[in-house]
Amino acid sequence: MNNTILVADDDREIRNILHIYLRNEGYQVLEAADGLETLQVLQNEKINLIILDIMMPNLDGIKACLKIREQSNTPIIMLSAKQEYLDKITGLSTGADDYVTKPFNPLELIARVKAQLRRQNYVTSHSTTDNSEICIDDLALSIDQHKVTVRGQEVALTPIEFSILELLATHRGQVFNIDKIYRKVWKDPSSYYSENTIMVHIRNIREKIEINPREPHYIKTVWGVGYKIEK
Repeated sequence: MNNTILVADDDREIRNILHIYLRNEGYQVLEAADGLETLQVLQNEKINLIILDIMMPNLDGIKACLKIREQSNTPIIMLSAKQEYLDKITGLSTGADDYVTKPFNPLELIARVKAQLRRQNYVTSHSTTDNSEICIDDLALSIDQHKVTVRGQEVALTPIEFSILELLATHRGQVFNIDKIYRKVWKDPSSYYSENTIMVHIRNIREKIEINPREPHYIKTVWGVGYKIEK
């Protein structure tokens, strides 16, 4: 069965363009013009990925993303005409998996869609059935449950954040540059990714698991190279 993509944007022209490109790639496409309509579609349809504009009437993309994440890990790619770094942090910290600014190259967005679906399919097909757990000082990852606790308190990570943390935790002492993190987590060798997006995900993880994110205990920066978790 073909994957179904939900395109949520109040701009009809953008919805039409994305509809054409996505259908040409063999995807089923549904549309929504605002955040409330987006939530209604998700209640009635099985959606494999959501392209979600931030600036929409009735319920904006940020609030819609928060609502979606209360009950679903469906991959979400945020769209926004705003390019400020703070907006990107806000979008990704609410649970989005990727972020694309307008105007965008439709072919790049399609590549991002394919990468997210590839990662989601990999996670689903490689889900574990045992009680695999990784413990690093006060940090514990339950791989099968996609659960993280810090000092005994559960921490809510997005699927992408969990995958990045799992990658670093299962290869302790190994340094991963941004390109390698992308290829390992997204399972995609293409060049269509944003370095800033991955850096924001790292920042969000630190905000959630570190006592002092400016002086991280777990995820270390190797300047000019990448990131690692110490042995």
